[in-house]
Amino acid sequence: MKFTAEQIAGILEGDIIGNPEAQVYKLSKIEEGTEGSLTFLANPKYSNYIYTTKATITIVNKTFVPEQGLTTTLIKVEDAYKSFSKLLEYYNQVKLMKSGIEQPSFISENVVYGDNIYLGCFSYIGKNVTIGHNVKIYPNTFIGDNVVIGDNCILFAGVKVYSETEIGTNCTIHSGTIIGSDGFGFAPQEDGTYSKVPQIGNVIIEDNVEIGSCTTIDRATLGSTIIRKGVKLDNQIQIAHNVEIGENTVIASQTGVAGSTKIGKNCMIGGQVGIVGHIVIGDRVRIQAQSGIAKSLKDDEVVQGSPALNYGDFNKSFVHFKNLPKIVTEIETIKKQLDTK
Repeated sequence: MKFTAEQIAGILEGDIIGNPEAQVYKLSKIEEGTEGSLTFLANPKYSNYIYTTKATITIVNKTFVPEQGLTTTLIKVEDAYKSFSKLLEYYNQVKLMKSGIEQPSFISENVVYGDNIYLGCFSYIGKNVTIGHNVKIYPNTFIGDNVVIGDNCILFAGVKVYSETEIGTNCTIHSGTIIGSDGFGFAPQEDGTYSKVPQIGNVIIEDNVEIGSCTTIDRATLGSTIIRKGVKLDNQIQIAHNVEIGENTVIASQTGVAGSTKIGKNCMIGGQVGIVGHIVIGDRVRIQAQSGIAKSLKDDEVVQGSPALNYGDFNKSFVHFKNLPKIVTEIETIKKQLDTK
């Protein structure tokens, strides 16, 4: 897919300095630019690269004035970084602009789907499924019975959505993610074995949620596991049964949240965090990476460590953690001195 400088300037409402017919078909960093690539310059620290880059087109701020000759065509805009981001979004939309139902795929009875949907080959749609307008379902995806998917959603290849799941509008679910698998519920028996507790609830994902690859969200034992509006989940996250995650909370990869825990709005949770079940985490809480959360947290707390401490207390304590061998040696020396008196 090729774009000319004139087309790009039209999208960005920018001014061309150079060849309006210059064509690009790929993106690059400015220091790694090659012929046929589009790049941008926003950080002044990289200004020297614009004179050596081999990129065909470079997006720059309108305030940029070259100090020597250039081989790249410039597109001048108000904010190069924002314009480049806008262009990436546009490119992604064009790239994902698929429609139609590929074969082989299977659509069960009583399925309702909207306009301009895309269903990739080897996908399975269960009974009584409702799919909105402009939904993209990529190959090898499984949609179980009675699932509801809102408008403008994208489910990438290999997503598995179990029965009864409800997905809102404008959601993106990346490859390998599983939504609605059984919660981890087993009752111990007198003979030492475990009996499975039926998991008959569902998962509800509200609007504008994005879920990374290979994340698992378990269905509720009773009721619903709920992911509220605007939540962003990274890759390889485990969300257990009956968890609720509040609006606009973001969680980094390899985090695990145990059953029935409630997480508030606008929280930020780092990677490899472990959160026990049946606790409440307040709004706007910040949890640093690799922390272990064993008790409820109030609004606006910032914690780190395992078990997690107040972030400031953890940093003060860490100074002493590093010096423990020296401190122990000093204590032993003092004890010997006292013993000889």
